[in-house]
Amino acid sequence: MRHKVHGRRLGRDKSHRAALRKNMIADLICHEQITTTEAKARMLRPAAEKMITLAKRGLAEPGKELQARRMAAARLPHYRAVEDEDGYIEEVDVVKKLFGEIAPRYTDRPGGYTRMIKIGKRPGDNADMAVLMLVDEE
Repeated sequence: MRHKVHGRRLGRDKSHRAALRKNMIADLICHEQITTTEAKARMLRPAAEKMITLAKRGLAEPGKELQARRMAAARLPHYRAVEDEDGYIEEVDVVKKLFGEIAPRYTDRPGGYTRMIKIGKRPGDNADMAVLMLVDEE
């Protein structure tokens, strides 16, 4: 029985789970929407919201912005290769996008920055799939 055991293992060891979490958060920040299994989306959602909250607190208090940027840089990959509409691949600075575009969008929102939509089963292995996306500013 798994009473009071926190977190999902996802069939991976600790370092593999940490790398998976970092990379998926970076992809969510860069693309603002990812399609993954429901278990991974449930694992990712709280971690992504904590990163956005960290960035919001850094922007709200000017003396703590540098510390917040350093903490985010320690917990996220530095760059992500993203393909644009024309097919060109550009490198996106993940921390810069988090602090420059994502966090200012949610300054008035107290939480709930992500939305998970279940999209059914994957044909290959019948895994439950979900789309995890950042909510639009309202």
